[in-house]
Amino acid sequence: MEIISSYNLIIEFSVIIILSFLFNGLSKKTNIPAVLMLIALGLILQYILQYFTTDTIDFFPFLEVLGIVGLIMIVLEAALELELKREKLFPILKSLALALIGLSLSTWAAASILYYYIPEMSMQSAWLYATPLSILSSAIIIPSVAGLKSKKREFHIYESTFSDILGIMLFYFLTGKLNPAQDSGLVGFGGNFLLTLTISLIASYAIILIFQKIKSNVKLFLLIAVLLLLYALGKKMHLSSLIIILIFGLVIANMKLFFKGRLSSLLDYDRAHQIYHELHTLTAETAFVVRTLFFVIFGLTIAITSLFNIQVALISSMLIGSIYGIRIVLLLIFEGKDIIPQAFIAPRGLITVLLFYAIPEEAEVASFEPGILLFVIIGTSLIMTFAMIYEKRRSSKAVDLASSRAVGSVKWKVPSLLENIDGKS
Repeated sequence: MEIISSYNLIIEFSVIIILSFLFNGLSKKTNIPAVLMLIALGLILQYILQYFTTDTIDFFPFLEVLGIVGLIMIVLEAALELELKREKLFPILKSLALALIGLSLSTWAAASILYYYIPEMSMQSAWLYATPLSILSSAIIIPSVAGLKSKKREFHIYESTFSDILGIMLFYFLTGKLNPAQDSGLVGFGGNFLLTLTISLIASYAIILIFQKIKSNVKLFLLIAVLLLLYALGKKMHLSSLIIILIFGLVIANMKLFFKGRLSSLLDYDRAHQIYHELHTLTAETAFVVRTLFFVIFGLTIAITSLFNIQVALISSMLIGSIYGIRIVLLLIFEGKDIIPQAFIAPRGLITVLLFYAIPEEAEVASFEPGILLFVIIGTSLIMTFAMIYEKRRSSKAVDLASSRAVGSVKWKVPSLLENIDGKS
């Protein structure tokens, strides 16, 4: 049977998107991350493909491109929702500190576990393998925390976005260490960061001022193309390209803050705000499609049998234990006792897979089981699921208790009111 043909691909793509939409609705009711359902769908399709054809299909090029585009769309989507106000400066800085310290400690703990338990693993390779496993997945977190209180929701959006960016910077800093000729050290790394920041601000102002003057209705995909081009060129120049996307999102979402004084006269706020509103919608839709295809294709590529390997289960369990042990301690220090469900919302996902496949050949370790990756992704997603279900039930009980108290108060007041009326009559 011919699986890959024009009409079959259209049918398969359409069915996957429809199922993903249904998974999102089911996820809101059950708090099971839609990502897990998409990976499961990919696994089912893997066995269907094996039944109908013996040909092996190399999905990695699709996975890599989808991962990069998906990461850009997810970070842009998150940045467009971030309001930079004076009262939010402290929560933003606190989230940044948590993301930085959590990433550093988790990477150190994961590297130590991998170095000790996996043969042939050098400490340098261990750090490279540990970094993807230590990055929070904004692709999973942002859609999953929509039902939380605004304070907790914003914390997770800030933290997961910072974790993505810092994790990618750390990963490429470590890969640079593999080649001494290209390694510029911490000073060069800091200079690279400042250069990226400068280019990001200049590019953001230029894009907004140019695009507000374009009268054509067909310009949003042109804007996306410009951002993708800047990201790719930044990567070619060894810049922290994701910062370009983050800064642009922050600038267009907070135009009144960035266009002050003489700059305000250059801004047509109504036109620019319309671009922001339409871009917000387009980004959310594109992120949904790319995220769907990425995790389904990831499911198509993984070997489910590796999950039943005892060594894989042991190492993965220790990694997951270190993730939550470090997270709970940090949240108790930064947040106090109110750390549920935040302590258990630490899934790994898109960026973990993407960076894992980007590990250079000279750092690859043949004895490392890719099943560890899948085990950690599924394990952290399931833990988040149980935490969200618990939080939902706890919130429902709190609402029910408040309602019953309100009803009891009314019942107590009504007889008293009737007695007063009788007394007056």
